[in-house]
Amino acid sequence: MQDEETTHLVIGAALEVHRALGPGLLESAYQRCLCRELELRHARFSRELALPVVYKGFQIDCSYRIDLLIEEVVVVEVKAVETLLPIHVAQVLTYLRLGNWKVGLLINFNVPVLTMGIRRLIL
Repeated sequence: MQDEETTHLVIGAALEVHRALGPGLLESAYQRCLCRELELRHARFSRELALPVVYKGFQIDCSYRIDLLIEEVVVVEVKAVETLLPIHVAQVLTYLRLGNWKVGLLINFNVPVLTMGIRRLIL
């Protein structure tokens, strides 16, 4: 599955979760429901994937965890916040850079219409 197809799959799944639940829940609830929806759509994904930092050849376990890695190509960061901030964008871009991935989705479920809460990020 290519990046574009994968992001389309994830966005469709996220829209379904948001339609069913609406805004106002915790990130962990949205993340688990999104995982269930991805399972129903037969997507391969890893949840809470550890991401080490490598500095000058030395691996540092900083306990960074990617919310979801879909089909081994798209990083998904789930939020349930009032407003997405530049630090949230920076977080996803850093994950992409550290993991050598190209595409990420930052999804904020705490919005009235989910399309207002989705940011597609590319390195």
